[in-house]
Amino acid sequence: MLFVFVTLGVPAALVGIPWSALRGNFRAMYRWGMGTARLGIRAAGIRVRIEGLENIPQGRSCIFMSNHVSNLDAPVLLPSIPGMASVFLKKELMRIPLLGTAMRMGKYVPVSRGHSREEARKSVEAAADALRSGMHIFVFPEGTRSPDGKLLPFKKGAFFLAAETGAPMVPIVIRGTERMMSKGSLKVIPGEVVVRFLPVMEPEDFATREELMAAVRGEMERALAQGI
Repeated sequence: MLFVFVTLGVPAALVGIPWSALRGNFRAMYRWGMGTARLGIRAAGIRVRIEGLENIPQGRSCIFMSNHVSNLDAPVLLPSIPGMASVFLKKELMRIPLLGTAMRMGKYVPVSRGHSREEARKSVEAAADALRSGMHIFVFPEGTRSPDGKLLPFKKGAFFLAAETGAPMVPIVIRGTERMMSKGSLKVIPGEVVVRFLPVMEPEDFATREELMAAVRGEMERALAQGI
């Protein structure tokens, strides 16, 4: 998997990012990146089974959120989402030459290590701009990997974004990656991953952000408990 990422990813970045910048269009670069991720996952012997695609609203920018159990989650999940998706990432990564340019073109959302209200507001505004451009937002609401597969407490940022923009939320559960790559290891054990898109939730159907968050969490917990 690492061989594929380096062999295809590095040349694509060196050529594709400047080319995309000159054209002002990041779509080709995004497709190449997602294609590289898929090839890398396959090269590692990982089979991805996707379920519930019918639950994704057509023609609307959505906020996708998934449980998080492994470093394999992101390279499995992002190519599974139809269309283009932006993600939240550390603000410091935006300073990396070339890569930072690609991230800004892809409307990735920088998040500061600080917890000031102003920084949080800027992150929400950047995410809202990505949604308005027709992109999706993808986030791990737990903020970090779960050590035992049980959902950790959710961060509130994505739910605030949903309330502000009215974007539908699509919960996701992923199973299998926790057995394929353990924390602190680069070794990948081949097998099958199941990605399940759960029924969409509309922010307007809930009186508060807290109710929306509880509903999303409850849906994900039920799916994980049932082995879906």
